[in-house]
Amino acid sequence: MNRSKYFNYIEEKLEVLARRIEKRGKINLLDLNIYSETFFAELMNLLFGLTLVNMNILKQNVEGIDLVDVNHKVVAQVSSTCTKQKIEGSLNKDIFRKYSGYRFIFVSIAKDATKLRDMSFINPHNAVFSPTDDIVDINTLLNVILSMEIDKQREVFEFVKKELGNDVDLLKVDTNLATIINILANENLANCIESPEINSFEIDKKITFNDLSDVKDTIDDYKIFYQKLDEKYAEFDREGSNKSFSVFQIIKKQYTMHQHEKANSKELFYSIIDNITKIIIESKNYIEIPYEELELCVCILVVDAFIRCKIFKNPEGYSHVIAG
Repeated sequence: MNRSKYFNYIEEKLEVLARRIEKRGKINLLDLNIYSETFFAELMNLLFGLTLVNMNILKQNVEGIDLVDVNHKVVAQVSSTCTKQKIEGSLNKDIFRKYSGYRFIFVSIAKDATKLRDMSFINPHNAVFSPTDDIVDINTLLNVILSMEIDKQREVFEFVKKELGNDVDLLKVDTNLATIINILANENLANCIESPEINSFEIDKKITFNDLSDVKDTIDDYKIFYQKLDEKYAEFDREGSNKSFSVFQIIKKQYTMHQHEKANSKELFYSIIDNITKIIIESKNYIEIPYEELELCVCILVVDAFIRCKIFKNPEGYSHVIAG
């Protein structure tokens, strides 16, 4: 789904930027902090319909305030330091005499600000400030992006890609996941028929056991590739021991990591597909194919892992292969 692709990309770039800002700050490299002021001004304009501009355009080095929107009467500070003292230090600045009646937003660009929202703050100039609503961090922005309409989400995606697409990429490494996808992508999958080894009755029992009836159609669509993928895994393993095992383990890891985060089994199932897709796209050895084809191949891998007992719980006596 494009929505998932857009959000995953934006999430990665913002999280990597936050980690780099925090890491570089520890050795007193603050260039990213400076550039981030304008980046977050434009991002918040997209998300909240504001018209924030960098205060340095109007006046150099305004202490306590980085951004201003005179149309909506908003001022903001963009900071990698996220403490009660930092916020109160800003609220104490005389600049609020000039901007009396303006709403103050504190933007934490490197650290989680959840705990600060439950605190009270000394506000000597009576700036318009609600900790619950006006302390913003990366998670706040991501939650807004997650609920956006698809066209607006794409607009944010294009902006983030333009700003951060090349500058904050993580070092890419080879993965066995990408290798098996590259192998599958070269196969003609159009003529596959259901494998005679598959015990459909047992698979249906596992679907019911895990409350996955909403994704039964997806599992039915992709279980027919079991034999083809089994052949590819055998071919893959001839290149070295533990190749296919490592693929199963990374899929299982995604299941284990997220099984308690998701509201239901359906959401968990599709999140595994999304996360595996992300890992593959970020792999150095991934040979790019159309997204629809990539999604097809990933679905084959995840459904196969479901059938082979690698993810989700098995009902008692479960056996996905019919005895010969």
